[in-house]
Amino acid sequence: MKKLPLGVALASLVIAPAAILSAQGGQAPGTRDASVVTAGSYSADPAHTLVEWSVDHFGFNPYFGLFGDIEGTLSLDPNEIENAQVDMYIPIASVAVPSEGLKDHLLRPGEDGADPDFFGANPGMARFTSTEVTRLGAGRAFIRGNLTMNGQTGPVVLLTQFSGAGVNPMSDVATVGFTAETTINRSDWGIDYAIPMVSDEVDLRISVAFEKQ
Repeated sequence: MKKLPLGVALASLVIAPAAILSAQGGQAPGTRDASVVTAGSYSADPAHTLVEWSVDHFGFNPYFGLFGDIEGTLSLDPNEIENAQVDMYIPIASVAVPSEGLKDHLLRPGEDGADPDFFGANPGMARFTSTEVTRLGAGRAFIRGNLTMNGQTGPVVLLTQFSGAGVNPMSDVATVGFTAETTINRSDWGIDYAIPMVSDEVDLRISVAFEKQ
């Protein structure tokens, strides 16, 4: 096989997506028209699904970070939203913050048998499993479910918004997206380091893309 010069190969990575968009008239393939959503089973796209967390730091400023590499499933019938089911897995060790020192702090094991500061060195997965979906109108819904984290399980309610759907031109796969938000008290999951200097309340914002299977 003939190898392309490096410059040509790199240029092709830029040109290919541009060519796809050009073929679509320069329009994004996603739309907020819920009528294009089809019933079926979907899997989260881990490369384009994120959970943002935010806490108040010492009363000075909000501080936030991200979890990525998220996996999960969605069973969806747009005509029967109340029967939708969501099951998501968030690898806690994927936590991303600008400071390596802070990441070490978040994942530091407990010393001399003490509890870790936050998650510890082997935090495993956080899991959210839905138990009830309530349609609110205008593409919104409450998704109630259970969040398991740090070995403890508690209820969480997500205010969820449909954000778009269509066929991904890069993969030719039907995709549907949602955003969601909620607030939890981390102490309910046994993570109580530095409360109240670092707030007990944690604001969560979620952006997820599901690909049809």
